[in-house]
Amino acid sequence: MADSTATMTRKDFVSDQEVRWCPGCGDYAILAQMQRVLPELGIPKEQMVFVSGIGCSSRFPYYMNTYGIHSIHGRAPTLATGLKVANPDLHVWVITGDGDGLSIGGNHLLHLLRRNVNLNIILFNNRIYGLTKGQYSPTSLPGHKTKSSPMGSIEQSFNPTSVAIGAEATFVARTADRNTKHLAEILRRAAEHKGTSFVEVYQNCNIFNDGAWLHVTEAETKDDNTLILEDGEPMIFGKDRDKGIRLNGLDPEVVTLGNGISEEDLLVHDEAHESPALGYLLSRLDYPRHPLPFGVFRRIKRPTYEEQLMAQGKQAREDRGDGDLAKLFHSGDTWIVPEDSGWKPEDLRAVATEPSPSTPDIGPNIDVEEEEKDELQSLMVKSISKLDLPDPEIVSAETTLDVAVDKMQDKNLGCLVVTTEDSKLAGIFAQGDIFSQVVGKEIDLNSTTVGSLMTADPTSLKRSAPIGHVLHLMALHGFRHIPIVDDGGRPVKLASFKAILKSVGGLLD
Repeated sequence: MADSTATMTRKDFVSDQEVRWCPGCGDYAILAQMQRVLPELGIPKEQMVFVSGIGCSSRFPYYMNTYGIHSIHGRAPTLATGLKVANPDLHVWVITGDGDGLSIGGNHLLHLLRRNVNLNIILFNNRIYGLTKGQYSPTSLPGHKTKSSPMGSIEQSFNPTSVAIGAEATFVARTADRNTKHLAEILRRAAEHKGTSFVEVYQNCNIFNDGAWLHVTEAETKDDNTLILEDGEPMIFGKDRDKGIRLNGLDPEVVTLGNGISEEDLLVHDEAHESPALGYLLSRLDYPRHPLPFGVFRRIKRPTYEEQLMAQGKQAREDRGDGDLAKLFHSGDTWIVPEDSGWKPEDLRAVATEPSPSTPDIGPNIDVEEEEKDELQSLMVKSISKLDLPDPEIVSAETTLDVAVDKMQDKNLGCLVVTTEDSKLAGIFAQGDIFSQVVGKEIDLNSTTVGSLMTADPTSLKRSAPIGHVLHLMALHGFRHIPIVDDGGRPVKLASFKAILKSVGGLLD
């Protein structure tokens, strides 16, 4: 069968959605280069996923004819990590901005970088909040006047490339939206890297921060203001290629070649150096004292997060065998904390080993035969309608306590179901309500009504609810009774642990 990836073009990655960024926005250039580079990778677009957060850049997944997720503010790194762990074969791109990625998402970005998950991060840096209309961002320069800093920002700005290198990212690069050839090459190299690749793109917001990067993108100035990093080459720049960077102690300085200074005196770039020191030093070159570096700052090899995670899982299975989720759930003591019990944490510790009265006594050493296990698992799909449950004893909310208590004693009832005038479920009046709200208190049983003390709007279930779900609710919340209602909300049966246990035996036989 022919390889469909061999004939892919940019058009294969263009979605049917109208691209809606402001005319002249730098995002258009980044989108175009991404769509041009992806066909060259030979990866089926069905294996590609673009994940974004919130911001102008986060529209990106809509415009790519691949899988995509427009997630919540700053959480794209977290979601993308989960995708890679669940399916390591996916080719994942995180698209973020200086606000989304370095403000609310800063914590998530840092941990993704240090873990070395095998995916790609593209951070659009326009030094402004564009989508929310021009507030200063984490990368805005000190003194920058915006709608949220009318007297000038008083905050020290983030340097995204420095942050990435400081987090020990294994691939860190920088490029610009208007240098399309360089942008395409960096995207290609990022995609080919095994591990987390981080690419900062200087991107122009022509509405709220126009011209932020003109000094490194305009033809008249960019050669003198940028340093193109090339692995194994001395750091030379300038229109006439007559300037370079050398170290003066620990301080990088700009020098002019000639007059005793040669290429041998200059720093030589080594993007694969294991130490992040050189990459970090280069990331701190500051305009106008230095040219701003573009290219790959750091590129090293390190095991990826998902590889190590899968290896641990494989080793655990080899050492301990396949896991058993049901056995895990019942491998330790459990107990139910009643609501409004007044218990303190120290009280709970004292009863931690006491089984809950509403939970089946399944100990940690349970040994269930395969046939019995299948029968128990069937409870998760068989509905409560299969059981022979008792009819509820129904009263109105106006029923007085003396009548209600007599009825419960005469018929040995654990609870009464309270209904409205149109027979719909209104509440439950249980033995627990008597003990907690009646006994020991000065209450007139002949005038106090059930409605004043009942649990209103209790949890109820339809007859189609699985038996296992009913038991789960009882164990989770400490419920002793759950009314079963019809489609009109009228109680028809009453589920209790005792009734279920009595009836389920016959169901499994």
